[in-house]
Amino acid sequence: MKEQKRKTTPFRIKLLASILLLLIVFLLAMKLGAAHTSWRDVWLSFTGSKQQSALILKEIRMPREIGALAVGAALAVSGAIMQGMTRNPLADPGLLGLTAGANAALAITLALVPAVNYFGIMIACFIGSAVGALLVFGIASAKRGGFAPIRLVLAGAAVSTFLFAIAEGVGLYFKISKDVSMWTAGGLIGTAWGQLQVIVPVILAGIFIAILLSRQLTLLSLNEEVAIGLGQNTFKVKVILFLIIILLAGAAVALVGNLAFVGLMIPHIVRAIVGTDYRFIIPVSVVIGGSFMLLADILGRTLQAPFETPVAALIAIIGLPFFLVIVRKGGRAFS
Repeated sequence: MKEQKRKTTPFRIKLLASILLLLIVFLLAMKLGAAHTSWRDVWLSFTGSKQQSALILKEIRMPREIGALAVGAALAVSGAIMQGMTRNPLADPGLLGLTAGANAALAITLALVPAVNYFGIMIACFIGSAVGALLVFGIASAKRGGFAPIRLVLAGAAVSTFLFAIAEGVGLYFKISKDVSMWTAGGLIGTAWGQLQVIVPVILAGIFIAILLSRQLTLLSLNEEVAIGLGQNTFKVKVILFLIIILLAGAAVALVGNLAFVGLMIPHIVRAIVGTDYRFIIPVSVVIGGSFMLLADILGRTLQAPFETPVAALIAIIGLPFFLVIVRKGGRAFS
């Protein structure tokens, strides 16, 4: 019955509904917070008004919410690609070493090149993400049948712990623990327009290429032999998709630090809505991932206002039970 209903509702209706949800959540994120603001202030922040309240929203809250949207979209799409490529329902950039690798690279960069600019930090995060992913997949594939879901997750947990220890050790040795913690806490405080000008184009480019390759990803997610039989160059497609994952995960870490479970949860939720075709999963993951991060940021700013609750902690509270359900159901809980 659920499958029949999913098929009878046109995809464009689902996409439009998810976009409408995103717009509503974004406006709520602009309105709600420790500082009292009116809907008029929100409107004026979009119109270029010089009023103080509108300028505060435009320069402080708006870049923060755009950053939340971009990070949510990046992590959701990278998680969807990982799950499709590996046919592993537990795949997630935060669980398979990518974000830990980016964190370690960020700490090393801050220690060795203190005057590094934001672009340099982003490049370091890309390299760290690649190293973390290669370590995890290398360890998992060292034994026959290595890409079994549980083995891949165990390899990810071991490598992530090792890389986080490196980041902590570098921070302590070079006395930059506070600086590293500010980057790796998984928050959106201090997000500025200058950061978005560097990060958002990278994320948009990665998402665009992922959408272009969504048909090939669908074939890979079903059966690699079938994809080869249909004339797909699976090695080339995998390399490009792997690079997209690194770009998206690295960009997300460069902006907000470590955030696990977003890339795990959102693709499963989206598959429950649109099915298993990645031509539909990728675009809707962009929108639902952005909405999810905006909601998490709203909660982080309002639960203990005027103090902030770490967004990473809120997502972990939701994500861990979700992860356990996926493990118990063998990846079919929300499909």
